[in-house]
Amino acid sequence: MHNVLFVLLRRIRRPLILLIVVYAISVLGFVLIPGVDDKGQPWHMGFFHAFYVVSYTATTIGFGELPYLFTNAQRLWSILVIYASVLTWLYSIGALFAALQDQGFRSLMVRYAFQRDVARIGEPFYLICGYGDTGTLLTRALAESDIRSVVLDINQECINALKLEDLPLHVPGWCADASLPDALTVAGLTHSNCIGIVALTNSDDVNLRIAITARLLHPHLITVCRAESLEAEKNMIAFGTDHIINPFDTFAARLAMALHSPGMYLLYEWMTVTPTEALREPIFPPHGHWILCGYGRFGKAVHERLTAEGIAVTVIEADHARTAPPPGSVQGRGSEPEVLRQAGIETAAGIVAGTDNDATNLSVALTARTLNPNLFMVARQNQHQNEATFRAANLQLVMQRALVIAHKIFALITTPLLPEFLQLARTQGNDWANVLVARIGGIVGEVAPYTWIIEVNDVTTPAIITALQGGRKVCVGDLYLDPRNRADRLPCLALLLMRGNEPALLPLDEHSLAVGDRILMCGLVEASEHINLTLHNHNALNYVLTGIDRPAGFLWDWLMRQRD
Repeated sequence: MHNVLFVLLRRIRRPLILLIVVYAISVLGFVLIPGVDDKGQPWHMGFFHAFYVVSYTATTIGFGELPYLFTNAQRLWSILVIYASVLTWLYSIGALFAALQDQGFRSLMVRYAFQRDVARIGEPFYLICGYGDTGTLLTRALAESDIRSVVLDINQECINALKLEDLPLHVPGWCADASLPDALTVAGLTHSNCIGIVALTNSDDVNLRIAITARLLHPHLITVCRAESLEAEKNMIAFGTDHIINPFDTFAARLAMALHSPGMYLLYEWMTVTPTEALREPIFPPHGHWILCGYGRFGKAVHERLTAEGIAVTVIEADHARTAPPPGSVQGRGSEPEVLRQAGIETAAGIVAGTDNDATNLSVALTARTLNPNLFMVARQNQHQNEATFRAANLQLVMQRALVIAHKIFALITTPLLPEFLQLARTQGNDWANVLVARIGGIVGEVAPYTWIIEVNDVTTPAIITALQGGRKVCVGDLYLDPRNRADRLPCLALLLMRGNEPALLPLDEHSLAVGDRILMCGLVEASEHINLTLHNHNALNYVLTGIDRPAGFLWDWLMRQRD
C-alpha cells in the first residue's frame, strides 16, 4: 500500500502543491485584511477563523456564519478566493481522475489487491499457472473439494473469465507472466501456506522455468508440470519436478489399457474423475487393423502404444517431410474418402482422428463412419468449447487434453496414495479390476466415487490413538460401521493400507490398524463424514467396537463409574 500511495502522490504532486499554495495565500489574506467589529473598531481574523472561512468558501458550500460583517476589502478578497480555489479544485480533481485512470497505476492497484488477497489466505493453497481449459477445470474441481488455489495467467481475458466464475471459494487471479520469479513470488510461491505449484501454460519452456524457480525459491513445494515433449519432460525430471503430466502419453496408455484390460481402464477412469462428472461407461475397443490420422506428438504416442499391443496401424499424414511417419503410411488428409479407402477403411476395426484441428477431426470421424459404420471411433478434442459438437458426433472415445491433465493432477493433489494404488492394481489383472469396479459401483451407484485418506495419528484420529494406546484392537472393518447404528454398513471401501513402505491392497476387515497407518478410502462423501465421527469421538468409537452406547458428558461418566 505504501508503494501505491507513493505513486499516486507523485502523479498528483503539482495540483497538490498548487492547492496548498492557493489555500495558504487565501488564509493569509483573510488574516492580514482588517475587518470591523460590531462597535466599529478594527478587527483581524485569527488563522483558525481564516482557514474556516476559506474551507467553506473554496468548496462552494457558502456557509454564512461570520463573526462580523465583511468590509468591502474582505468581500473583494472573498471573490478572488472563490474563483482561484474553485479553479484549483477542478484542476486537482481532474488530475486525480487522470492518475486513477492511468493504465500503469491501475495495474499497480490490481497487483496490490491481488497481493493482499494472497497474503490473507490462512489455509493451504495451490498456485496454478495457466488458466486455459485445463486450469479452469482444475480450479473448479479444487474449489468444489474445498481446496484453495491462486491463479496466474498471461492473458487478461482468462483472468476476467475467472472473476466471472461462480466458484464455492474465492480464487484470487492476476494477469502476469508466470515465467518471471517476481510474479510467482507475488502470487504466493514463498507463502508459508503454499503447498504446491501447478504449471499448466501452453509452453513447455515456460513450465520448465516455473519448475526451476519453484525448486530454487521453495525447495519443499510439490511441483506438478505439464509437458508435451520428451525433451521438456527430461529437463523437468533433471530439476526434481515431482509430477510431470504428458497428456498424449497418458491418453495413449489408457487406450492401450482399454484394449487388453477394459476393467482396469474403467477403474482408472473412475478413480481419477472430478467430483462433478458422471461415471464413465465401460468401453471395449476391438483388436484388428486401426487407422491413425495425424502423426504429430499425439499420433506418435498413440502409434507407439497400439503397436506395442500388437495392433496393426496404418498412418495417414499430410506432411511426411515434417513428421516422418513410419513406412507404409498413406499421404493425404483423413477427411478425404479416397485416402481412407487407400488406408483400408472398409476392413478397419478402429480409427483415431488425432490432428490438432477439431474441425478436421470431426470431418475424419464422420467421413470414416460413412464408409464403415462399424468402426470404433476415437477423436482428439483440442478446444473445450467444442464439447457439444463432439458429444453430438456420438464417438466411442474422445481425447480431451484438458480433462486428461485435470483428472490426473486432481487425483495427485487430493489423494496422494492413489498413484501407488493404481500401480499395484495394474499387476492384478483385468478380472480382479472387474470385480473391484462392480464393488465400487454397488457402493456409489451413479455418483462419482469420492476418495480420501485416513492417517492414524494424534491429530486426525485421536479416538483410535487412545484406543490403541489402551491396548484395544481396531480393525479396518470397524471403520465401515455406522456410528449412528453399527448394524448398518457405511458406503465405503478401503482400497489400500500403507504401513511404512509395506502396502496392503484391499485390506480385509480383520486387518488391524497401527499408529502411522495410511488408508486410501473410496465411497460416498457422507461416508467420510460419518467415519470422521468414529475417528474423533471416543464414545462413537466405543459404540462401534462394543455396541454399547454410553452417554456423553461429565455427569453421565460419573454416574456410569458409580454404577460400575
